[in-house]
Formats: sequence, structure tokens, C-alpha cells
Amino acid sequence: MSYNLKGQTAIITGGGQGLGEALAQRLDREGLNVVIGDINYEAAEKTASSLNNAIAVQVDVSDEKQVNQMVDIAVDKFGRLDLLVSNAAILIAKPITEFPVEQWRKMMEINLIGYFISAKAAARVMIPNRSGNIIQINSKSGKRGSYKNSAYAASKFGGIGLTQSLALELAEFGIRVNAICPGNLLDSPLWTESLFKQYAKNQGITEEQVRQKYLDQVPLGRSCQYEDVANAMVFLASENSSYMTGQALNVTGGQVMST
Repeated sequence: MSYNLKGQTAIITGGGQGLGEALAQRLDREGLNVVIGDINYEAAEKTASSLNNAIAVQVDVSDEKQVNQMVDIAVDKFGRLDLLVSNAAILIAKPITEFPVEQWRKMMEINLIGYFISAKAAARVMIPNRSGNIIQINSKSGKRGSYKNSAYAASKFGGIGLTQSLALELAEFGIRVNAICPGNLLDSPLWTESLFKQYAKNQGITEEQVRQKYLDQVPLGRSCQYEDVANAMVFLASENSSYMTGQALNVTGGQVMST
């Protein structure tokens, strides 16, 4: 399938590592100019230096001034902004009675308010052009509750509501807004270096039992992979999905089938 994205300019937040890095690499292969935004500048620079036409910007997505500067840098460098991939997020999983309010609030600041700030800044430059795409990397946890993972699920549920609301607001300007809800990326560093340990502790089972538990929930019987998410991203960014906006697309191997 041809996506015809060559020459467009994209910003991806949280693009310095993990899923964000993989999505940036896919945008590069599709021929886009890519702005890698990440709070970890060294990681962003490493990703950008491996791509054909990319720059790195240090950004805390919860800081509106920094996000606006990132968008201005993108437009100054490449002339316009066609695509925002709002990927930056954090995940802390704890039982509700042990969840410090500061950490719960921090997840809202990054995962939900950071998405709002990024979309606001992108819309500012997309509206005059009367075109553009905004894609939030959401989660299956935006579709249903997540055990001992209340902050993350709440932030992602909020993200889908924001996606739908922005889609309604920006449609008249030719800007489409969609979300992607991946399943569990069990082979990713996020899981292998962090989440297996967090969930094993929370649930009182071994890390291998955690992995098998989540695999058993997937009808297609395998972990979600970076490329599964990337395939959905370029589809939503392209004219192949020109009649789609306000959608939260499940990429879960059948684990979540809700609308």
C-alpha cells in the first residue's frame, strides 16, 4: 500500500527511545521530515542522527512554552507541519491506597495535559493551512480499566475524549484527529525493564507468569509489536484514511474489540 507521505513534516513526542523511536524510524522510511521531541535530548539526538532528515528538540510536553518552541522550530526548519504524533507518556502502576497523589497527578500532566498542549500548539500552525493530522498514541487501557493501574487508565480514557472533541472542533479546518490503542508491547524495554517487575510485585506472581497472563488474553496469541503500531500510524496519517476522524483504533490482537 502506498501512503504518499514523502516530503511532509512530522513531530513525534517521546521519540527518543522505545516505541517513539520505532515510529520515528518508520516516518523516516516513508520519506517525512521528522522532529524528534523528547525530554531526554541525548536520546532524541541519537534517534535523529540515524535518520535521513531529522532534528532533535528537548521538550517537556507538560511545559507549554517548550512545546510552542518545538513547533516553531519545526516550521522554521521545514516550512510547515503536517503531522503530530503525540506519543510522550509515563506509566507508574500502584494500588490506589499506595499511590502518592504527586505521582498520580504527574501522569495526568504528561499523558493527558501534555497531549492537550501538543495538540494546541500543532493546531495553531495547522489551522491557517487548513490541513493536518494529529495522532495520539493511546492504549488499550484507554478502552477499559487496568488493574492497579488507575492513573494510566484515567489519563488514557481522557485522551480518547480529547481526541474525539478535537476531531469535532478541527474538522472544519481539514484537520483530522485520531488515536491508536496498542495492546501490550511485551517485547519492548518498557515491559522487560520495568512493567514486568511492577506488575509482578503488584499482583504477587513471577515476571514470567505476568507475561503469560497477558499473552493468554490475546486471541491472536502474540505480543503487539512496534511495527503493528507503525502500520496503523502511517495509515491514519495518509489519505487512505481521509474519511476517518475522532477514532480510537484498536491494535490489540483482538484483546479489545470495543468501539
